[in-house]
This record gives sequence, structure tokens and C-alpha cells, in this order.
Amino acid sequence: MAQKTAIEWTDATWNPVAGCTKVGPGCDNCYAERFAERWRGVPGHPYEFGFELRLWPERLKQPRLWKKSRMIFVNSMSDLFHKEIPRDYVDQVFSAMEEANWHVYQVLTKRSSLMRNYVRARYDGGKVPHHIWLGVSVEDSEHKSRVEHLKQINSDARFISFEPLLGAIGEIDLRGVAWAIVGGESGPGAREMKAEWATDLRDVCLRDDVAFFFKQWGGARPKSGGRLLDGEEWNGFPTKIVPKVILDALTA
Repeated sequence: MAQKTAIEWTDATWNPVAGCTKVGPGCDNCYAERFAERWRGVPGHPYEFGFELRLWPERLKQPRLWKKSRMIFVNSMSDLFHKEIPRDYVDQVFSAMEEANWHVYQVLTKRSSLMRNYVRARYDGGKVPHHIWLGVSVEDSEHKSRVEHLKQINSDARFISFEPLLGAIGEIDLRGVAWAIVGGESGPGAREMKAEWATDLRDVCLRDDVAFFFKQWGGARPKSGGRLLDGEEWNGFPTKIVPKVILDALTA
């Protein structure tokens, strides 16, 4: 089954792919790589080969077996749009999500142009199913183009993870984005997130009607700095894009 998770903005993780390669500074202290490499060389362990890219087709059926609706983070240990993942396998992942449509799936990538191109082709320019949320990870102003790629996808459920936030994003238009998640880096060698970087994004979200979720300040451990921004928790969630039948199940 999909696994429970401590990630605040989701209920569970599902990894039909594991392993990845770095594409930018946000990957430098990758938590998934750090976890996977702990198990390299352990015979029979799912990460026996560390963080090398691996497909897990036997996991494709897992969402169908989970009958209660969940928010599912897809590939928390990889990136579905890694260029070495065969397109027909990405098709199988999307088919599994389309079939088990009582869940909400959160697909997050740094390879934004590849996601945009794939989704446009799969749905022939039509709207992405409402229960499949597509998001991009943006760590600094040098990678804002990922937001533009995201906005070129025909979906009401676009989201952005500004985590780890490594620099000021600067001027940005988030209209058309449903949800923004902001967080500092955690773990060994964690880089500092400045308060103004987070508050600037919060103010943009308030201006552009985007649900804003402040996940953490980060530090040696995820909870080292707590979750308060300007003295309060920010737990914004885009309830208006969740179909009522799924929302009722999620909150039951």
C-alpha cells in the first residue's frame, strides 16, 4: 500500500518510480537521496541500489487497493518526468491515477517543460482531470520559468512548492495557481531561508488569491525552527478545487 507520511500537506506517498538525478541547487541536499543511500548494498532492500532510478510496476495497482480517499504525493522519492523514464510507463502511472479517481494525486516536478508537453499530448489540450494536481518546485528566482510552464497546462489544480526556498523569488504573477507551499531546507548542511523571502511570497499569494501554506523554517531537523510566520500558522488549502465527494471523504 501507499505509505503514511509526516509531510504536512499530504496524507500518503506512492512511489511507482524511485531514484533521480540532480537538476538544480534545490537538489543539492536532497532528502530522498540521503534516505535511499543509507540502504545501498543491503540485499533485498527497496533501496539496495541507493538512489539509482528504478521503476516499480508492481506498485501501479496500489491506489486501486486503497478504498478510502487520500491525498497522495506521487513519487516523493523521484520525479515522474525524469527524461529516462519511458513515456509508456508514465502513461501507466497516469492511467492508474485516472482509474482510482476517488483519491487526489499531487504530482510535483522540477522538469516542468517535460510535464507540460506530456500533459498537453495526453489530454489533447483538454483539461487535466480534477483529481490530478500538477505542481512544480521552485527554489529561487533563477527557476521561475517552471511557473510559466505550469501555467501553460490546462488545469484548475496547479500548485507550487517553494521548498527549499533558497533565495528571493522577486516579482512573480501567481494568478491561476491554486496553492503555494513554502518551506526552508532541513537536514545536514541546511541552507538558511530569510524571513522576507517567505513573507514576500505570502503577500503575493494574498494578492493573487492563492492558498498559502507555510510548512517550516527548516534547520538541522524539519521542525527545528517551527512553523510560525509573523507569529501565526499559515495552513491555506485549496478546498474550492476539491470535488465535494472527495472533500467529504478526506475530512470524514
